[in-house]
Order: sequence, then structure tokens, then C-alpha cells
Amino acid sequence: MPRPRSPLLSVDAIVSAALSLVDAYGDFSFPKIGKELGVSQSALYNYIENREHIVELMRGRVFSSRAPLDIEDLSWEDALRTLAQGYRDGLLEHPRLVPLLVTQTIRDLAVMGIYEDMVIVLGKAGLPTSAVVPAISTVDYLVLGSALELTAPEVVWSPPPGQFPALSAVIANLGPPARRSDAAFAFGMEVLLAGLRQGVGRVSETLS
Repeated sequence: MPRPRSPLLSVDAIVSAALSLVDAYGDFSFPKIGKELGVSQSALYNYIENREHIVELMRGRVFSSRAPLDIEDLSWEDALRTLAQGYRDGLLEHPRLVPLLVTQTIRDLAVMGIYEDMVIVLGKAGLPTSAVVPAISTVDYLVLGSALELTAPEVVWSPPPGQFPALSAVIANLGPPARRSDAAFAFGMEVLLAGLRQGVGRVSETLS
């Protein structure tokens, strides 16, 4: 009886292998995926269109396992904070995926839903239409940047002894990347929310 062709090969297996490579090395390739799965590179094309297809499937994998966010009864401030936190939580286990995600168009419906909710929430905040995309982009910088911080070295700045005393003082007890990431994200969100509360009118005038 002939042996079945690549019995373990599937879209799900390919995405798992690619994500494992990204977590370990920050990138993936078709030859490396094939090696991981014990199949030829050409066999992958029976399931996957191209590199961009895999990246988008990894985006979907990261967010598909997360529970829907219930923001219906929240204030716009709490709703935006919840959406940003939920988006960030989806990336914390795979921070090395972030550079790949930002290089291509978002098509995953779950992620699109997060942005749809952000648009609605920012509208409730009174933000003019022309300011919504800049505001969303600012949330993106916080979410993606703080997730990427988890890939940073333990020591970010290394000033020579006796030099740059102001910088040396504030970095003395920074802690590990995870703590720095959490603190920067929380700080950035509160600054953004405070700015939106106080500056909606000024933003309208600036962008009009």
C-alpha cells in the first residue's frame, strides 16, 4: 500500500512551523519551513500562495484564539484602552512577528474588527474624521512598539561612568524588557487619552 503524501502537511502545520521560526529567529523562509516539516519546499505551494500569505495567516493565528472584547457599555476612554490592551495582548507571545506584520496590508478579519471598533470609539470621543487615522496610528505605535520592546536587550543604554548623569539616574532601575514594555504602554495610553480629552477641539481646528 503506498504511503500517503505528507500526511502531516497542512495550512495549520505550515503556519505553526513559520511562527516557531519567527519566534526563534525573527524570520522564516520556505526552505526552513520545509526542513522543519520534513517536506520539499515545492510541497508547501500546494497549501500556501506565497510569503505574504503566510504572514497574514500568522496574524490571524495570533488573534483568532483571543476572546472577543466587550466594549458596548464602556466609556470611550475605557473602550479605547480595552481595545489597545487586547491588541497588544495578542502580540506579547510573539513580539518578533511585529516587524513582519507592519510590512504588509492587513486583511485578517479579526484584526480588521479591532480597527473598526477603534474608529467607532474615536467617533464617540468627538474626534473629527480627519483625525481618526492619525489617532489610530498613534495607538499602533504604542501597541506595536511596546510589544517589540520585549525583543530588546536587558541593557538598552550603557553610558560611560561619570558621563550623562541625568540619563544614568533615570535608567538605574529600569528592570527587564517586560516591565519596561508594560510601563511604557500604560504611560503612553494615559497620555494619549488625556490629550484626546483635552484637545479634541484643538485637533479639529488643526486638521480642518
